[in-house]
Amino acid sequence: MARKMLIAGNWKMNGLLADGAALAKGVAEEVKKMGKPQCEFLVCPPFTLLTTIKKALRGSKVALGAQDCHIAEKGAHTGDISPVMLKDCGCQYVILGHSERRADHGESSELVNAKAQAAYGQGLKAIICVGETLAERDAGKALDVCTRQILDSVPESATWQNTVIAYEPVWAIGTGKVPTTKDVEEVHAAIRKTLAKKLGKGNANRMRILYGGSVKPNNAKELLGLEDVDGALIGGASLKVEDFINIAKNSGAC
Repeated sequence: MARKMLIAGNWKMNGLLADGAALAKGVAEEVKKMGKPQCEFLVCPPFTLLTTIKKALRGSKVALGAQDCHIAEKGAHTGDISPVMLKDCGCQYVILGHSERRADHGESSELVNAKAQAAYGQGLKAIICVGETLAERDAGKALDVCTRQILDSVPESATWQNTVIAYEPVWAIGTGKVPTTKDVEEVHAAIRKTLAKKLGKGNANRMRILYGGSVKPNNAKELLGLEDVDGALIGGASLKVEDFINIAKNSGAC
């Protein structure tokens, strides 16, 4: 079943007002040059840049997303941001359960599940991240870890319209290390099979599953051409307009 590829940039904790706006405008201009691209584009800057990037992307074919959200709409939650606030800033997507949130902030799959439900309540699309550590892969537990995270992190109310899955092996994020194509195919196939059991085949067959972890222009064709890989969640390479756009172009699907 045809699924429209999503090329998403996770800027993480990078970017000030001026360079963030310039980066967003650069991406928007390059996407415009592509005419009618066959894939979707998304950038997820830090919270401090959301309103600035919204303006920079106005009228473009690039969507805006955030990197996390709280489960509540408002309240005494110092340092957090709610889904309704993200919606108010112009966001369409929100990344949830990224390995850096799970590791640095102790986020559980159950919390990710609750955040996704809160995001749905505001009409946001959740990009739910899963992935194993190097120790888990070496122990032969990669599939077990990822399928368990899918079962626990993805709400029963998830559909292909409101949810995207991102497989990001923790050991490949920002390291330059990339799993073999066989490994990626195996995990993505297992994720889709698990989604089918949880949400039904109709949703599973149409839900996009992205790959993330040291995606570069020179490996985009190989990775994004795999069955069950429906795009990329890009970290460091999304901070350079040329790299981000060339990943899309080199995928052969945009």
